[in-house]
Amino acid sequence: MDGEARAALDALIRERREDYASLSRLLNRNPAYIQQFIKRGVPKKLDEEDRRTLARYFGVSEALLGGREDEGEELISVSVLDVQASAGHGAFAHDERARARMRFDPSWLRGLKLDPAQLSVIQVTGDSMSPTLADGDDILVDLSDAGANVRDGIYVLRLDGALNVKRLIVDRARRRVSVKSDNPAYTSWPTLDLSRLDVIGRVVWAGRRLR
Repeated sequence: MDGEARAALDALIRERREDYASLSRLLNRNPAYIQQFIKRGVPKKLDEEDRRTLARYFGVSEALLGGREDEGEELISVSVLDVQASAGHGAFAHDERARARMRFDPSWLRGLKLDPAQLSVIQVTGDSMSPTLADGDDILVDLSDAGANVRDGIYVLRLDGALNVKRLIVDRARRRVSVKSDNPAYTSWPTLDLSRLDVIGRVVWAGRRLR
């Protein structure tokens, strides 16, 4: 079981483009902690609190990382849509059918006050939101956080028929919004009327594959 937990964690790290040292720091451990657990089996199993933290971070069951099968609730599936949101010059949404499903811990979703029925996962293309988001990242989008609810944050929006992922800075008093790219090499729109934006939803989580 311990070997399966190490293999599962290593697969998650590769799939989400994480690295051993960053995850070790997330747990307030020395930078080599996760690498030693995966590669050398030291410690033999994850500390309960470390396992819980990693499970919530990746949105998976604790059982996958070595917890008991009866720990926690059944994971909630979220559709991975066959569309892309461009962090570049704009990707068109040709097909919005689900191409896969990604599972998340319900307690993690509740902690973020997210309604599973209002969530979708899509993929980022381009590098205009680098280093925050990279080409190929999977992003979890809260479709309920749009319209009058828009506030400062990273959003998926439709511009001229193309899906884009950008950072919004909202001046609600003036009903104006700045549309920013985190990568300074790309264009930003400093003052747009809020009513001009077709906002799809707010980005609440990102998963990165290791290169």
